[in-house]
Amino acid sequence: MVDPSTAVIGLRGIISGRVQGVGFRAFVKREALNRGLRGRALNLHDGRVEVILLGEREALAEMQAEIARGPEGARVGNLTWEPYLEDSFDGFAIS
Repeated sequence: MVDPSTAVIGLRGIISGRVQGVGFRAFVKREALNRGLRGRALNLHDGRVEVILLGEREALAEMQAEIARGPEGARVGNLTWEPYLEDSFDGFAIS
């Protein structure tokens, strides 16, 4: 039987505010890798950032809180999360 607290799950987040040009994606990658998460951080054309995270529930919850704070110089405005069902990432990418 799979322990639900350690099962791999996925989240897709859209972050708005001052999140481009302030090292936000590098911050997300560093923090995600520190927690053993996989996924990507992508600048969107409208100034928002899309983040996909795959990993254990506890690490994802920690990461959501970290993203809500953001790195120094960033200002997180609106933040939305939804389930992400694909498991197509090996490591963490910035694009």
